[in-house]
Amino acid sequence: MTEQTAALEGTISEPRLMTETGVAARVAHVAIPVLADLGYRLVRVRILSGQGTTVQVMIERPDGTITVDDCEKASMALSPVLDLEEPVTEAYQLELSSPGIDRPLVRVSDFRRGIGHEARIEMAVPLDGRKRFRGWIEGISGEGPDALLGIRRTDARGDEEADVKLVLRDIGEARLVLTEALIRETLRRDKAAREARGETMEADETAAQEPVESGPRRGPGRFARRNEAKHGGPAAKFSPKG
Repeated sequence: MTEQTAALEGTISEPRLMTETGVAARVAHVAIPVLADLGYRLVRVRILSGQGTTVQVMIERPDGTITVDDCEKASMALSPVLDLEEPVTEAYQLELSSPGIDRPLVRVSDFRRGIGHEARIEMAVPLDGRKRFRGWIEGISGEGPDALLGIRRTDARGDEEADVKLVLRDIGEARLVLTEALIRETLRRDKAAREARGETMEADETAAQEPVESGPRRGPGRFARRNEAKHGGPAAKFSPKG
């Protein structure tokens, strides 16, 4: 691993800058230590409502990669713990996925890996009365929540400053914009990370593929059976792209 690559990578314990509230926060509290024990880290939890409730848990390795097998392994470990702790009281489906190529940016290392790429940003605390920004990530200065994110705006009008600096702790949500350059770089990094771990890269496991989902699956153990009897049980599906 080169010094530059190491600088871009995060760690299991690197804190997230953007976190959940309510039920999603309770799920995150349960999931974080379970994932850490497996060598993964939490990106985001979402509670989705529609035809039933889906608990979507986005995960990754510290180098930003993840596979379907990783998602299945994490689900098998997480399902019985969620059954025991019961942060979600109604029947739900558990979905494990990667952040995807146009991923949410939730840690300082995410923004560092995103340098040179375009992002959409929504501020929790407006800057000069403006909450939404879109532009190329130019750099990060500082560490932690007080670090400054430099972007060159692509949405600036003629009378507006193109170069702005945003305080990371003031950002409510940020994600990369899907471009061909981002796809190519994500593939390159994914391949390099797998080779560094001595893994082969199957054609259907590349980061640029469309989401791949299995049929509904149920977590193991007596807690899953108890939850099945109580709520109809959480099913789990696996997708390498959120």
